[in-house]
Amino acid sequence: MTRLEARLGELALRGETLTYGALAQEMGWRVADLTGALETLMEIDTANGRPLRAALCEGRMAGGLPARGFFDKAAELGFDISDPAQFVEKHRRALSGW
Repeated sequence: MTRLEARLGELALRGETLTYGALAQEMGWRVADLTGALETLMEIDTANGRPLRAALCEGRMAGGLPARGFFDKAAELGFDISDPAQFVEKHRRALSGW
């Protein structure tokens, strides 16, 4: 398990979210590197039938939701993102205590 996966696991257990900037700072990464790693995790989670751990991140100006790139990647992976808030809530709920 990577440091990023461990940190997302902690957030899931606590039912918390974190901004991309704060998470990137914790990891000592640039935000672009973090988003790339999160997209890779989205691919892994999808392939394994798991909820998307990247849903635990939120954009600084996105009203508590992930940034646009999250939704673009989710759509690319075949998810229905027609109701973004509901989509994120479903994944966050599935991750809570996971």
